[in-house]
Amino acid sequence: MKLRIGLIGIGHAWENRHRPALRALSDRFEVRAVCEPVAHRAQIVARDFGAVAVDGFSAVAQREDVDAILILSGQWFGALPILAACDAGKAVYCAAPLDFPPDVAQSIQQRLQHSGVAFVAELPQRHAAATLRLKELIATRLGSPRLVFCHQRIPAETPGNRPPNKPPVLPMHEMVQLVDWCRYVVGRPPTSVLGLSNSGPDAQGIDYEMMSLDFAPPGGLPGSGVTCQISSGRYMPVMWHEAVSYRPPAALQVACENGIAFIDMPSTLVWFDKAGRHMESLDSERPVGEQLLNQFHRAVTSLVRNTSGLEDAFQAMWIVQRARESHHSGQRMTLDASSSVHDPLPAAGGSESQHSAAAPEETVGRPVELRRKKA
Repeated sequence: MKLRIGLIGIGHAWENRHRPALRALSDRFEVRAVCEPVAHRAQIVARDFGAVAVDGFSAVAQREDVDAILILSGQWFGALPILAACDAGKAVYCAAPLDFPPDVAQSIQQRLQHSGVAFVAELPQRHAAATLRLKELIATRLGSPRLVFCHQRIPAETPGNRPPNKPPVLPMHEMVQLVDWCRYVVGRPPTSVLGLSNSGPDAQGIDYEMMSLDFAPPGGLPGSGVTCQISSGRYMPVMWHEAVSYRPPAALQVACENGIAFIDMPSTLVWFDKAGRHMESLDSERPVGEQLLNQFHRAVTSLVRNTSGLEDAFQAMWIVQRARESHHSGQRMTLDASSSVHDPLPAAGGSESQHSAAAPEETVGRPVELRRKKA
């Protein structure tokens, strides 16, 4: 079944990830409408895919010839396109930054649950070929993880690339992706987190953030289970090209019971065991953009609603928020699921109060094919 989609925002990954994936999956996706604040760019993309350029994300969501929405850039939109898609009953693929305050995140989660639409957040690290191969090695050769180190070095923003009066700060979505990556590799949720941030020059925002995730069993002491260290920094100016690329650390390092593995995204995996060094290049695997869109296609067309993608994304957001609370309090924060973002705040708007409680993980959804027949 081919999904008719509307694009909202054309992000930095358009040329390298989203456009090639949509071309490769032309038997599953058909672009019908494009909304982009830069009108000339919207017209170029629309002409490229035989679609129409539309003014306003609400107009895209309300179109009868659009089954699902791909939000590929946050820009100034924030959460508004997600809410518009919920109101229109359209599935959402979100590649925009998940960078919302706690109360807003909880309200968005409730709206998504009550609307019954499929939601897939773009978390590319967990779907990369090197990550999937690492999970196979953990199950067969390396054994269970003991220590995980996840590091990211990003060029700092220049004042010209930043909105006026906005200090440089590490966006939440970068840490959200790293947290989700580590949770996926370990295979279970953490039980506590300790966070620390560093203020940039003249205390103008945050240029480095780290956290320690502890996966100790319930009731166990910190450190008695898997320990994961995550860090992300924007402390090197973008014009220092050589410094930014000088001896970059492995994106992911995992010490396991029977060996150790290093990942360089997206497709290089080096691992060691008693037999020595093993190097695997996985460039021939299907690109991560195609895997993510395939996952979205299955989520939209399936008769069984799977909310795991929604839960994974918002759980990672909640962990980052707890890590930042830890920085301000100076204490390790427990990650009790009963107090997580899974308990959403009431959403604004009169119509939402008429909905029942959120559906369980496996309930009959509203696939696009049935919605078309009804129309």
